[in-house]
Amino acid sequence: MRLVARQLHHIVEIEIFSDVVCPWCWIGERRLVDAISASGAEVTLRWRAFQLDPTATSTGTPLVQWLGRRYGGEHNARRMFTNVTSVASQAGLTMNFDKAISANTFDAHRLIWMAGRDGADQRPMVEALHKAHFTDGLDLGSRPALASIAASVDPSFSGVLDELSSDAGVAEVQAELSAARDLGITSVPTFIFDKQYAVSGAQDSHTFQQVLASLDVCSVDVPC
Repeated sequence: MRLVARQLHHIVEIEIFSDVVCPWCWIGERRLVDAISASGAEVTLRWRAFQLDPTATSTGTPLVQWLGRRYGGEHNARRMFTNVTSVASQAGLTMNFDKAISANTFDAHRLIWMAGRDGADQRPMVEALHKAHFTDGLDLGSRPALASIAASVDPSFSGVLDELSSDAGVAEVQAELSAARDLGITSVPTFIFDKQYAVSGAQDSHTFQQVLASLDVCSVDVPC
C-alpha cells in the first residue's frame, strides 16, 4: 500500500507573473512549457498580471526610441536587443525589436484575464500577444489591435472590443497587480509552484524540470 501511494502524483498549479512586453517572460514561458513536455508532469498554468512600467503611455512610439530615451540613446537600446534576440532564437522565438511598439499593457492583461475567466487555457492568448508585440510589431495599447488579436485566437472573441470599452476585467487585473506587490515580486517572469515555491527569471528547462520533479510526489509520508 505504501509503495502504491508513493507512485501517486498531483496536478501542479503554476502561477506565472509576467508582462506581455517582457522578452524574458516569453523566453521563460517557452522554457517552462518545454520542461513540462519533457517531464510529463500534469500542470495547470495561470497567468497573473504584472506591468514593467504601469506609467507607460500608448502613443505608437517605436520601442527602440522609447528605450533610447531611458538608456542613453538608440544605440544602447539596440545593443541591449542583441543578446535577447539571440537567446529567443534558440528558444524558437522571433523578436523583431525594430518593429516593436511601446505600449501600456493593462488592457492586454484584461484580455488574458478574459481568456481564462471560465477556467479556459490562457496560453494561446498570451502567446498571440507576445508574438503580436515582438514579432509582428502590433500596438498592444490599441484596443482595436487587441480585439483583432483576440479574434485570431478564437472567433468567439469577436465582440471583445465592446468588453474592452467596459470595465470588464479591470478590478480583477488590478487585484493581480496588487497581489504581485503583496508577494514582493519586483521582476518578471516569476513562477510560483503550488503556492509554495517561487522561481524568478527565464530559467533553463532543466531547472524547471527539477522543480517539477520535487513537487510531483504524493505519498503516505508526504501528502499533497
